[in-house]
Amino acid sequence: MEATRSIEASPIPNRYARGWHCLGLAEDFRDGKPHSIEAFGTRLVAFLGEDGAVHILDAFCPHMGADLSRGTINGNSIVCPFHNWSWGADGVCNAIPYAKRIPPAARTRQWHTSEQNKLLFVWNDPGGKAPARELDIPRIDACFDHDWTDWVIEKWSIKTNCRELIDNVSDMAHFISVHGVPVQYFANIFEGHKATQVMLGNSAQLAMEGGLLTYATYYGPAYQITEMKGEMGGFAIDSILLNCHVPITTQSFDLRFGMLVRKIPGLSAEQNQEMAKTYIKYTQQGFYQDVAIWDNKVRIDNPLLCEGDGPIAHLRRWYQQFYLDEAEIPRAARERRTFELNFGKVATAPPLHHVFER
Repeated sequence: MEATRSIEASPIPNRYARGWHCLGLAEDFRDGKPHSIEAFGTRLVAFLGEDGAVHILDAFCPHMGADLSRGTINGNSIVCPFHNWSWGADGVCNAIPYAKRIPPAARTRQWHTSEQNKLLFVWNDPGGKAPARELDIPRIDACFDHDWTDWVIEKWSIKTNCRELIDNVSDMAHFISVHGVPVQYFANIFEGHKATQVMLGNSAQLAMEGGLLTYATYYGPAYQITEMKGEMGGFAIDSILLNCHVPITTQSFDLRFGMLVRKIPGLSAEQNQEMAKTYIKYTQQGFYQDVAIWDNKVRIDNPLLCEGDGPIAHLRRWYQQFYLDEAEIPRAARERRTFELNFGKVATAPPLHHVFER
C-alpha cells in the first residue's frame, strides 16, 4: 500500500513582519480624535498633533495600563484618561499633574509613520530599527491627478495567517479555478524587498474581449500596488489597485483593498463615477472569492506542487526575509530572480519590470 501525503505545518512564530504597513486613508486619522488600532498582537493609538503629523504610540499606558485611545489630545501629546499622565509624540511622558518629578523610565513605544499617496503607514521592526530610506513608499502620481478618481477602499478582517494572502503572488493556477481568468502569460520578479507579478489573461467582467494586463508589486511584506489595464463597455479602463494588510495577531489580519480609476474623456462626472463604482465592484468580487477560500483552508508548509503552479516555494523564501533579523537574511533571498510561464498563446511577452517602472 502506497503512503499518502501528509500535510505539515510548523507552529506560527510569534513575530510580525518587518516593513511598512498601510492603515488606510490618512485623512481618516485627521479628525482630532484618538484612534485605536489593533495590530502586531497589541493595541496602538494614532492621533493628529498640532504639528500636522499623525503620531502613533503603544495604546496601553505604562503607568497603570489604561487605554490611551480613550484619552484626549493636547498639542503633540496624548493624555491618559485614567490619571492624566501626558505622553508626547516621541513616547516620553512630559507631565504628571500630581507629581513633581517624572520617573526616568516613563517612556512608551513610538512607532515610525509615513504619509504617501494619501495613505498612512506604520513601520514595524521587531529589532527596533528605523526604516531605511531605500524602503520609502513610492509616490503614485495618479493619487494627485484630477484625471483619476479618489481612492475607494474597503476593509475586511480575515481570520488566518497573512502568508495565505502572500501566496497569491505566485499562485498562477488559482486565477483560473477561483476567478475564472484564463491566463495566457504569468511571471514573477523577486528583487530585494520587492516581489512582482506580471499577468496577461482574459476576464469576462474586467476585460471583455480585450486582454487583461496587470503589473503587481509588493513593496515589503504588506503593501502591494497593481497597475491594471482592462476594458468595460467598450472603453479601455486604466486602474490602480491597493492591496495591503496589517496583522492583528499571528492568525488574523485586516485586509484593505482599494482602487483608483482613470476618468474617461467625454463622460460626465456622474457617468465617470458610476463607471468607477461598477469596475471597482467587479474587482472586489475577486477578493471575496479569495476570502471564501482562506476562511476554510488549513495552513500548509509542504504544498504538493506541480508544473504550472508558479514559484510558490521561492516566493515563501523571499517572504521569510521579513521575519528574520537583517543580519540573518540570506543573500539569495534578496537577489533578483525571474520566473515565467508562457502557455504558447503570447507571441511577444510583456516586458518584465516592477509596477510603474519602464
